[in-house]
Amino acid sequence: VQLVESGGGLVQPGGSLRLSCAASGFTFGTYRMSWYRQGPRPERELVAFITSFGGHINYTDSVKGRFTISRDNAKNTVYLQMSSLKAEDTAVYYCNVRYMGRDYWGQGTQVTVSP
Repeated sequence: VQLVESGGGLVQPGGSLRLSCAASGFTFGTYRMSWYRQGPRPERELVAFITSFGGHINYTDSVKGRFTISRDNAKNTVYLQMSSLKAEDTAVYYCNVRYMGRDYWGQGTQVTVSP
């Protein structure tokens, strides 16, 4: 299983970024995919998840109305569109899948929101 995130960077408050996570090594279309982030606190926070065919999507309260998770099963890719970014969104963002009872993570992509 391999997950490769991209799309992070430095953005001003109020700006937008789109993160991508390219997946391989498993049947992507049949698994729930999640985005987590890790900021100053040591624990990773679940930001959003999307079920296998997008039938169910959930967001943490702090990003509702600003972030959108989506997936393209033909491209084995999950996305996180982030808008109206705030300083508190600054974190390393990770893609996650639970496959065969084990959590897999990408290397992470840094998002920094700063003037």
